[in-house]
Amino acid sequence: MAKKQKRDFNFDTLCVHAGHDVLETNTITPPIYQTVAYPFESADYAAKLFRYEIEGFMYGRMDNPTNKMFEDRLAAVELTEKALATSSGMSAIFIACLQLMKKAEGFVTSSKIYGGSNKLFTETFPKMGFDPIFVSDPSDINCWSEAITEKTKFLYVESPSNPNLFVADIPALAKLAHENNLPLLVDNTVASPALQQPVEFGADIIIHSATKYLSGNSSCISGVIAGPADYIDEIREKEYRNIGPSISPFNSWLLLLGMETLSLRMKKHSENALAFAEFLEDHSKVEAVHYPGLKSHPQHELAKKQLSGFSSLLSFVTKGELEDAKNVIDSFDLIIHTGHLGTTKTLATHPAFTTHQQLTQEERLALGIPDTMIRMSIGLEDIDDLIEDVDHALSKIK
Repeated sequence: MAKKQKRDFNFDTLCVHAGHDVLETNTITPPIYQTVAYPFESADYAAKLFRYEIEGFMYGRMDNPTNKMFEDRLAAVELTEKALATSSGMSAIFIACLQLMKKAEGFVTSSKIYGGSNKLFTETFPKMGFDPIFVSDPSDINCWSEAITEKTKFLYVESPSNPNLFVADIPALAKLAHENNLPLLVDNTVASPALQQPVEFGADIIIHSATKYLSGNSSCISGVIAGPADYIDEIREKEYRNIGPSISPFNSWLLLLGMETLSLRMKKHSENALAFAEFLEDHSKVEAVHYPGLKSHPQHELAKKQLSGFSSLLSFVTKGELEDAKNVIDSFDLIIHTGHLGTTKTLATHPAFTTHQQLTQEERLALGIPDTMIRMSIGLEDIDDLIEDVDHALSKIK
């Protein structure tokens, strides 16, 4: 029997093995190639490398063997031809979009996105001559269709979104994009490929803040773009090479190790988060809970079709005023107050004054982010301990 190719294996196996040939490296653990340059075997070989005529490693800003192992693994689990690792999730979004546009062109995006992405689109891109159009109701496909103009170069969506957990209809958006000869970009950070593979629903390009679930333990800042080979190659040869948002080999190594447990972690994250959300939904001091796993979530049925689990991210709105929400956060004992998500530990943050503080209150309210919203990333601890902690904190609301 012929030996299976790495991409022929099932998801959990790919998370452990894809991208790393143990016999080739003679190591069980992927090695770290901590170098900035590589020896060229001849002048002709170097010339061909720099003309991108042959495969090989040119210079650490553009490529690295450890980075390639991570890129190949991520491409395998996201069902794309290639991937490109970057220094952060924001740099991944930046160059993924930049490659598709010229000055005076633009794109259509969901309004329900991470605050940093919002500011990239509303502040940085307009300075460069790009024109983003925001869809205020991204659940309505007609609103997307009406926003498309002759200058539109792609559609962009974050699903599920941070922090209000909007779930996009990816098949409908992909159909609309392709009818208009546009690619669909999906930020798949919150779900991870363990719970959602957007390519299966028609998406063309996938973006991750690999800092979150792909790493899984808050150890490295990183990002990644996955998509067609010609698209990824063009980014590497132009935007990536010219701007230099390179990931370090050490961070790629951490991501390779993190991905080995991705599937296991996402199952536990989802299990804990659903129990946590159900507890909050019945709590007398909670006004609302946003979590796709709850039947009350407006896109719950859609989420069941697109997601195999509902991930760890949720948000809830406390009763009372701003000071009540602050008191809840300050009263956590086990739960950690910080502006992060997607790690083994349970985290909480106050979006209005952390991740989305750069927006005005009016802008936040338009996005469904009131001052009394608390965002949670539910970790892998014992669920009874987490529920006891949040129940104690909510008791501070009078």
